[in-house]
Amino acid sequence: MNDPRIFWVALNLVNGIGSVRFQTLLDYFGDPQTAWEAAPAALLAAGLQEKIVNNLLRVRASVDLQSLWENLEASDYRLLTWLDEDYPRRLKEVNQSPPVLYIHGEVTAEDEWAVAVVGTRRATAYGQQVAEELGSFLAHNGITVVSGLARGVDAIAHRAALDAGGRTLAVLGSGVDMVYPPENRKLAEMIVERGALISDYPLGTPPEGPNFPPRNRLISGLSIAVVVVEAGGSSGATITANYAGEQGREVFAVPGNIYAEQCKGTNRLIQQGAHPLLTPADLIEALDLTLMTEHKTARTILPADAIEAKLFEVLTYEPMHVDEIRTQAELPIEQVSATLALMELKGMVRQVGGMLYVAIREVKARYETES
Repeated sequence: MNDPRIFWVALNLVNGIGSVRFQTLLDYFGDPQTAWEAAPAALLAAGLQEKIVNNLLRVRASVDLQSLWENLEASDYRLLTWLDEDYPRRLKEVNQSPPVLYIHGEVTAEDEWAVAVVGTRRATAYGQQVAEELGSFLAHNGITVVSGLARGVDAIAHRAALDAGGRTLAVLGSGVDMVYPPENRKLAEMIVERGALISDYPLGTPPEGPNFPPRNRLISGLSIAVVVVEAGGSSGATITANYAGEQGREVFAVPGNIYAEQCKGTNRLIQQGAHPLLTPADLIEALDLTLMTEHKTARTILPADAIEAKLFEVLTYEPMHVDEIRTQAELPIEQVSATLALMELKGMVRQVGGMLYVAIREVKARYETES
Protein backbone atom coordinates (compact mmCIF):
# COMPACT_ATOMS: atom_id res chain seq x y z
CA MET A 1 0.00 0.00 0.00
CA ASN A 2 2.37 2.67 -1.30
CA ASP A 3 -0.15 5.08 -2.77
CA PRO A 4 -0.56 8.00 -0.33
CA ARG A 5 -4.05 8.65 -1.67
CA ILE A 6 -5.37 5.87 0.57
CA PHE A 7 -5.12 8.33 3.46
CA TRP A 8 -7.24 10.82 1.52
CA VAL A 9 -9.81 8.04 1.23
CA ALA A 10 -9.44 7.22 4.92
CA LEU A 11 -10.14 10.79 6.07
CA ASN A 12 -13.02 10.98 3.61
CA LEU A 13 -14.67 8.13 5.53
CA VAL A 14 -14.87 10.18 8.72
CA ASN A 15 -18.22 11.81 9.36
CA GLY A 16 -17.68 15.52 9.97
CA ILE A 17 -14.51 15.93 7.89
CA GLY A 18 -15.51 17.87 4.80
CA SER A 19 -13.46 20.15 2.61
CA VAL A 20 -12.92 22.86 5.26
CA ARG A 21 -11.77 20.50 8.02
CA PHE A 22 -9.76 18.48 5.50
CA GLN A 23 -7.84 21.62 4.54
CA THR A 24 -7.42 22.46 8.23
CA LEU A 25 -5.80 19.07 8.80
CA LEU A 26 -3.51 19.50 5.79
CA ASP A 27 -2.45 22.94 7.01
CA TYR A 28 -1.71 21.63 10.50
CA PHE A 29 -0.16 18.21 9.79
CA GLY A 30 1.19 18.70 6.27
CA ASP A 31 -0.29 15.57 4.73
CA PRO A 32 -3.29 13.22 5.19
CA GLN A 33 -1.25 10.29 6.49
CA THR A 34 0.16 12.28 9.40
CA ALA A 35 -3.33 13.54 10.21
CA TRP A 36 -4.80 10.03 10.02
CA GLU A 37 -2.16 8.62 12.36
CA ALA A 38 -2.14 11.57 14.79
CA ALA A 39 -2.83 11.20 18.48
CA PRO A 40 -6.17 12.49 19.81
CA ALA A 41 -4.50 15.41 21.56
CA ALA A 42 -2.87 16.51 18.32
CA LEU A 43 -6.16 16.26 16.45
CA LEU A 44 -7.82 18.43 19.07
CA ALA A 45 -4.95 20.89 18.85
CA ALA A 46 -5.46 21.01 15.09
CA GLY A 47 -8.96 22.33 15.71
CA LEU A 48 -11.17 19.25 15.41
CA GLN A 49 -14.07 18.98 17.81
CA GLU A 50 -14.03 16.08 20.25
CA LYS A 51 -16.98 14.44 18.52
CA ILE A 52 -15.16 14.43 15.17
CA VAL A 53 -11.96 13.16 16.78
CA ASN A 54 -13.97 10.28 18.24
CA ASN A 55 -15.44 9.61 14.79
CA LEU A 56 -11.94 9.46 13.32
CA LEU A 57 -10.69 7.13 16.03
CA ARG A 58 -13.68 4.87 15.51
CA VAL A 59 -13.10 4.66 11.76
CA ARG A 60 -9.36 4.20 12.26
CA ALA A 61 -9.97 1.24 14.55
CA SER A 62 -12.49 -0.45 12.27
CA VAL A 63 -11.17 0.04 8.73
CA ASP A 64 -8.55 -2.17 7.08
CA LEU A 65 -6.88 0.31 4.75
CA GLN A 66 -4.97 -2.38 2.90
CA SER A 67 -8.15 -4.25 1.96
CA LEU A 68 -9.95 -1.00 1.20
CA TRP A 69 -7.26 0.07 -1.25
CA GLU A 70 -6.99 -3.35 -2.88
CA ASN A 71 -10.74 -3.41 -3.46
CA LEU A 72 -10.66 0.09 -4.93
CA GLU A 73 -7.79 -0.77 -7.27
CA ALA A 74 -9.57 -3.94 -8.39
CA SER A 75 -12.76 -2.01 -9.22
CA ASP A 76 -13.75 0.11 -12.22
CA TYR A 77 -13.86 3.23 -10.07
CA ARG A 78 -11.26 6.01 -10.24
CA LEU A 79 -10.14 8.21 -7.39
CA LEU A 80 -9.18 11.86 -7.76
CA THR A 81 -7.83 14.22 -5.11
CA TRP A 82 -7.03 17.91 -5.08
CA LEU A 83 -3.47 17.06 -6.14
CA ASP A 84 -4.41 15.05 -9.24
CA GLU A 85 -4.07 16.94 -12.51
CA ASP A 86 -7.21 15.22 -13.82
CA TYR A 87 -9.34 16.73 -11.05
CA PRO A 88 -12.01 18.79 -12.89
CA ARG A 89 -10.64 22.31 -13.24
CA ARG A 90 -13.90 24.19 -12.88
CA LEU A 91 -14.82 22.29 -9.73
CA LYS A 92 -11.34 22.86 -8.31
CA GLU A 93 -11.84 26.62 -8.68
CA VAL A 94 -14.86 26.85 -6.37
CA ASN A 95 -14.72 27.35 -2.63
CA GLN A 96 -14.88 24.15 -0.60
CA SER A 97 -14.37 21.81 -3.55
CA PRO A 98 -14.42 18.18 -2.34
CA PRO A 99 -10.93 16.84 -1.50
CA VAL A 100 -11.82 13.40 -2.89
CA LEU A 101 -13.89 12.44 -5.92
CA TYR A 102 -14.94 8.98 -7.03
CA ILE A 103 -15.43 8.54 -10.77
CA HIS A 104 -17.11 5.73 -12.70
CA GLY A 105 -16.41 6.43 -16.34
CA GLU A 106 -14.20 9.23 -17.58
CA VAL A 107 -14.08 12.99 -17.17
CA THR A 108 -12.24 14.58 -20.10
CA ALA A 109 -10.98 18.01 -21.10
CA GLU A 110 -14.14 18.38 -23.22
CA ASP A 111 -16.20 18.38 -20.04
CA GLU A 112 -14.85 21.77 -18.99
CA TRP A 113 -17.52 23.06 -21.37
CA ALA A 114 -20.56 21.84 -19.47
CA VAL A 115 -24.02 23.15 -18.64
CA ALA A 116 -26.16 21.75 -15.84
CA VAL A 117 -29.80 20.99 -16.61
CA VAL A 118 -31.84 20.32 -13.47
CA GLY A 119 -35.43 20.31 -12.37
CA THR A 120 -38.31 18.59 -10.68
CA ARG A 121 -38.86 14.85 -10.51
CA ARG A 122 -42.51 15.48 -11.39
CA ALA A 123 -42.05 17.30 -14.67
CA THR A 124 -45.06 18.36 -16.71
CA ALA A 125 -45.29 17.53 -20.41
CA TYR A 126 -43.96 21.05 -21.02
CA GLY A 127 -41.00 20.50 -18.71
CA GLN A 128 -40.22 17.14 -20.29
CA GLN A 129 -40.19 18.69 -23.75
CA VAL A 130 -37.91 21.55 -22.69
CA ALA A 131 -35.48 19.23 -20.87
CA GLU A 132 -35.26 16.97 -23.92
CA GLU A 133 -34.69 19.87 -26.30
CA LEU A 134 -32.03 21.36 -24.03
CA GLY A 135 -30.13 18.10 -23.61
CA SER A 136 -30.16 17.49 -27.35
CA PHE A 137 -29.26 21.08 -28.25
CA LEU A 138 -26.30 21.19 -25.87
CA ALA A 139 -24.98 17.84 -27.09
CA HIS A 140 -25.25 18.89 -30.74
CA ASN A 141 -23.18 21.95 -29.88
CA GLY A 142 -20.44 19.92 -28.20
CA ILE A 143 -21.41 20.92 -24.66
CA THR A 144 -21.50 18.32 -21.88
CA VAL A 145 -24.76 18.01 -19.96
CA VAL A 146 -24.45 17.77 -16.16
CA SER A 147 -27.30 16.65 -13.92
CA GLY A 148 -28.14 14.48 -10.93
CA LEU A 149 -29.61 11.24 -12.41
CA ALA A 150 -32.88 11.87 -10.57
CA ARG A 151 -36.26 11.01 -11.97
CA GLY A 152 -37.89 13.60 -14.20
CA VAL A 153 -35.92 16.49 -15.69
CA ASP A 154 -32.48 15.11 -14.75
CA ALA A 155 -32.96 11.72 -16.41
CA ILE A 156 -34.56 13.27 -19.50
CA ALA A 157 -31.64 15.68 -19.99
CA HIS A 158 -29.06 12.90 -19.56
CA ARG A 159 -30.86 10.63 -22.02
CA ALA A 160 -31.37 13.39 -24.60
CA ALA A 161 -27.66 14.21 -24.55
CA LEU A 162 -26.75 10.56 -25.08
CA ASP A 163 -29.33 10.13 -27.85
CA ALA A 164 -27.79 13.13 -29.61
CA GLY A 165 -24.33 11.55 -29.42
CA GLY A 166 -23.04 13.88 -26.71
CA ARG A 167 -21.41 13.54 -23.33
CA THR A 168 -23.06 13.77 -19.92
CA LEU A 169 -21.99 13.68 -16.27
CA ALA A 170 -24.22 12.50 -13.42
CA VAL A 171 -23.48 13.63 -9.86
CA LEU A 172 -24.83 11.21 -7.26
CA GLY A 173 -26.01 11.66 -3.68
CA SER A 174 -24.55 8.23 -2.88
CA GLY A 175 -21.46 6.22 -3.66
CA VAL A 176 -20.90 5.73 -7.39
CA ASP A 177 -21.48 2.02 -6.77
CA MET A 178 -24.97 2.69 -5.33
CA VAL A 179 -26.97 4.01 -8.28
CA TYR A 180 -30.28 5.63 -7.39
CA PRO A 181 -33.10 5.53 -8.34
CA PRO A 182 -33.10 1.85 -9.38
CA GLU A 183 -35.01 2.49 -12.60
CA ASN A 184 -32.12 4.66 -13.85
CA ARG A 185 -29.47 1.95 -13.56
CA LYS A 186 -29.54 1.24 -17.29
CA LEU A 187 -29.21 4.97 -17.96
CA ALA A 188 -26.27 5.07 -15.54
CA GLU A 189 -24.53 2.30 -17.50
CA MET A 190 -24.97 4.33 -20.69
CA ILE A 191 -23.57 7.44 -18.99
CA VAL A 192 -20.45 5.52 -17.93
CA GLU A 193 -19.81 4.75 -21.60
CA ARG A 194 -19.96 8.41 -22.70
CA GLY A 195 -19.31 10.41 -19.58
CA ALA A 196 -19.13 9.57 -15.90
CA LEU A 197 -20.89 9.05 -12.62
CA ILE A 198 -19.31 11.32 -10.00
CA SER A 199 -19.58 11.48 -6.22
CA ASP A 200 -17.64 12.81 -3.27
CA TYR A 201 -19.26 10.19 -1.03
CA PRO A 202 -17.25 7.03 -0.23
CA LEU A 203 -18.07 3.80 -2.02
CA GLY A 204 -20.95 2.01 -0.37
CA THR A 205 -22.68 5.21 0.79
CA PRO A 206 -26.45 4.65 0.45
CA PRO A 207 -28.70 7.25 -1.23
CA GLU A 208 -30.02 8.86 1.94
CA GLY A 209 -32.02 12.09 1.87
CA PRO A 210 -29.47 14.38 3.60
CA ASN A 211 -26.85 13.49 0.96
CA PHE A 212 -28.65 15.12 -1.95
CA PRO A 213 -28.68 18.86 -1.16
CA PRO A 214 -24.88 19.01 -0.62
CA ARG A 215 -24.15 17.14 -3.86
CA ASN A 216 -25.86 19.95 -5.79
CA ARG A 217 -22.81 22.16 -5.26
CA LEU A 218 -20.85 19.68 -7.41
CA ILE A 219 -23.42 19.88 -10.20
CA SER A 220 -23.06 23.66 -10.39
CA GLY A 221 -19.31 23.57 -9.71
CA LEU A 222 -18.69 21.33 -12.73
CA SER A 223 -20.65 23.66 -15.02
CA ILE A 224 -20.29 27.08 -16.60
CA ALA A 225 -24.03 27.64 -16.17
CA VAL A 226 -27.10 26.06 -14.58
CA VAL A 227 -30.49 25.82 -16.28
CA VAL A 228 -33.50 25.12 -14.05
CA VAL A 229 -36.32 23.73 -16.18
CA GLU A 230 -39.10 23.26 -13.61
CA ALA A 231 -38.86 23.43 -9.83
CA GLY A 232 -41.11 23.87 -6.84
CA GLY A 233 -40.73 26.69 -4.38
CA SER A 234 -38.02 24.93 -2.39
CA SER A 235 -36.37 22.09 -4.24
CA GLY A 236 -33.03 20.54 -5.07
CA ALA A 237 -32.99 22.40 -8.37
CA THR A 238 -33.32 25.78 -6.67
CA ILE A 239 -30.60 24.74 -4.21
CA THR A 240 -28.36 24.03 -7.20
CA ALA A 241 -29.19 27.47 -8.58
CA ASN A 242 -28.26 29.08 -5.25
CA TYR A 243 -24.92 27.25 -5.26
CA ALA A 244 -24.38 28.40 -8.84
CA GLY A 245 -24.88 32.01 -7.81
CA GLU A 246 -22.40 31.65 -4.96
CA GLN A 247 -19.87 30.07 -7.32
CA GLY A 248 -20.16 32.79 -9.92
CA ARG A 249 -21.98 30.61 -12.44
CA GLU A 250 -24.71 31.96 -14.69
CA VAL A 251 -28.23 30.86 -13.75
CA PHE A 252 -31.03 30.40 -16.28
CA ALA A 253 -34.64 29.49 -15.53
CA VAL A 254 -37.40 28.42 -17.88
CA PRO A 255 -40.54 30.56 -17.39
CA GLY A 256 -43.69 28.62 -16.65
CA ASN A 257 -47.33 28.68 -15.68
CA ILE A 258 -47.74 31.02 -12.70
CA TYR A 259 -50.39 28.70 -11.26
CA ALA A 260 -48.35 25.48 -11.55
CA GLU A 261 -46.49 24.20 -8.48
CA GLN A 262 -43.65 22.94 -10.72
CA CYS A 263 -43.01 26.48 -11.95
CA LYS A 264 -43.03 28.43 -8.70
CA GLY A 265 -39.30 27.97 -8.16
CA THR A 266 -38.25 28.86 -11.70
CA ASN A 267 -40.49 31.92 -11.88
CA ARG A 268 -39.13 33.11 -8.54
CA LEU A 269 -35.55 32.63 -9.77
CA ILE A 270 -36.32 34.89 -12.73
CA GLN A 271 -37.85 37.43 -10.35
CA GLN A 272 -34.59 37.30 -8.35
CA GLY A 273 -32.39 37.91 -11.39
CA ALA A 274 -31.90 34.61 -13.21
CA HIS A 275 -31.83 34.79 -17.01
CA PRO A 276 -35.20 33.76 -18.47
CA LEU A 277 -34.51 30.97 -20.97
CA LEU A 278 -36.91 31.41 -23.89
CA THR A 279 -34.99 29.24 -26.35
CA PRO A 280 -31.93 26.96 -26.04
CA ALA A 281 -30.09 29.36 -28.34
CA ASP A 282 -30.21 31.93 -25.52
CA LEU A 283 -27.42 29.93 -23.87
CA ILE A 284 -25.14 30.33 -26.88
CA GLU A 285 -25.66 34.09 -26.94
CA ALA A 286 -25.44 34.69 -23.19
CA LEU A 287 -22.39 32.52 -22.57
CA ASP A 288 -20.61 33.26 -25.85
CA LEU A 289 -20.31 29.54 -26.50
CA THR A 290 -19.47 30.28 -30.12
CA LEU A 291 -15.91 30.65 -28.81
CA MET A 292 -15.96 27.10 -27.48
CA THR A 293 -14.18 25.58 -30.47
CA GLU A 294 -11.46 28.23 -30.30
CA HIS A 295 -10.95 27.60 -26.59
CA LYS A 296 -10.80 23.84 -27.08
CA THR A 297 -8.17 24.34 -29.77
CA ALA A 298 -6.22 26.62 -27.44
CA ARG A 299 -5.84 23.73 -25.00
CA THR A 300 -3.34 22.12 -27.38
CA ILE A 301 -1.37 25.27 -28.24
CA LEU A 302 2.35 24.79 -27.77
CA PRO A 303 4.63 27.42 -26.16
CA ALA A 304 4.33 30.67 -28.10
CA ASP A 305 7.63 32.22 -27.04
CA ALA A 306 10.91 31.52 -25.27
CA ILE A 307 9.54 32.32 -21.81
CA GLU A 308 6.64 29.89 -22.13
CA ALA A 309 9.03 27.28 -23.50
CA LYS A 310 11.41 27.78 -20.56
CA LEU A 311 8.63 27.40 -18.00
CA PHE A 312 7.26 24.35 -19.80
CA GLU A 313 10.69 22.69 -19.63
CA VAL A 314 10.84 23.34 -15.88
CA LEU A 315 7.30 22.18 -15.09
CA THR A 316 6.51 18.51 -14.50
CA TYR A 317 3.41 16.48 -13.65
CA GLU A 318 4.20 16.87 -9.95
CA PRO A 319 3.04 20.06 -8.18
CA MET A 320 5.76 22.73 -8.16
CA HIS A 321 5.61 26.00 -6.23
CA VAL A 322 5.90 29.22 -8.20
CA ASP A 323 9.04 30.17 -6.25
CA GLU A 324 10.75 26.94 -7.27
CA ILE A 325 9.66 27.49 -10.87
CA ARG A 326 11.12 31.00 -10.75
CA THR A 327 14.40 29.72 -9.32
CA GLN A 328 14.83 26.97 -11.90
CA ALA A 329 13.76 29.17 -14.81
CA GLU A 330 15.98 32.04 -13.59
CA LEU A 331 13.29 34.59 -14.44
CA PRO A 332 11.71 37.47 -12.47
CA ILE A 333 8.76 36.40 -10.35
CA GLU A 334 6.46 38.95 -12.03
CA GLN A 335 7.26 37.51 -15.44
CA VAL A 336 6.80 33.94 -14.21
CA SER A 337 3.43 34.68 -12.56
CA ALA A 338 2.05 36.53 -15.58
CA THR A 339 3.18 33.87 -18.03
CA LEU A 340 1.82 31.04 -15.88
CA ALA A 341 -1.56 32.78 -15.75
CA LEU A 342 -1.62 32.99 -19.56
CA MET A 343 -0.50 29.37 -19.92
CA GLU A 344 -3.30 28.30 -17.58
CA LEU A 345 -5.86 30.09 -19.75
CA LYS A 346 -4.47 28.26 -22.76
CA GLY A 347 -4.82 24.93 -20.98
CA MET A 348 -1.07 24.25 -20.89
CA VAL A 349 -0.68 24.25 -17.10
CA ARG A 350 -2.96 23.94 -14.10
CA GLN A 351 -2.79 25.51 -10.66
CA VAL A 352 -3.58 22.86 -8.05
CA GLY A 353 -3.76 25.18 -5.06
CA GLY A 354 -1.29 27.06 -2.88
CA MET A 355 0.56 28.54 -5.90
CA LEU A 356 1.47 25.01 -7.01
CA TYR A 357 1.48 24.30 -10.75
CA VAL A 358 1.61 21.18 -12.91
CA ALA A 359 1.99 20.75 -16.67
CA ILE A 360 -0.98 19.35 -18.58
CA ARG A 361 0.12 15.88 -19.61
CA GLU A 362 -1.28 15.83 -23.17
CA VAL A 363 0.25 19.19 -24.08
CA LYS A 364 3.66 18.50 -22.53
CA ALA A 365 3.84 15.11 -24.23
CA ARG A 366 3.19 16.76 -27.58
CA TYR A 367 5.73 19.48 -26.82
CA GLU A 368 8.40 16.92 -25.94
CA THR A 369 7.63 14.96 -29.11
CA GLU A 370 7.86 17.97 -31.41
CA SER A 371 10.79 19.71 -29.72
